[in-house]
Amino acid sequence: MCLGVPARILAVADAAQMTVIAEMLGEQREVNLSCLAGPDDPLSAWVGNWVLVHLGFALSRIGEADALAFIDMLRQLDEAEDGRGHMKAALIG
Repeated sequence: MCLGVPARILAVADAAQMTVIAEMLGEQREVNLSCLAGPDDPLSAWVGNWVLVHLGFALSRIGEADALAFIDMLRQLDEAEDGRGHMKAALIG
């Protein structure tokens, strides 16, 4: 099963490589925006937006309410697994 993880874009990492720094499940990761942003789009315009990330690539933009609901669902799943943290490790590994 493939699953996108909600992430909030915090800053531009490397505009030439189309990468940003995003926070997902409490971790900061470098994420590639080339699937969403055009080559001439300023990446700074994406800061503060929420995206779904899969394998380091942002695949779609999502609203904050949907992102927070998804994160809450992931936390509930982790708690159902006795809070072992397996969910987080599997998603952002």
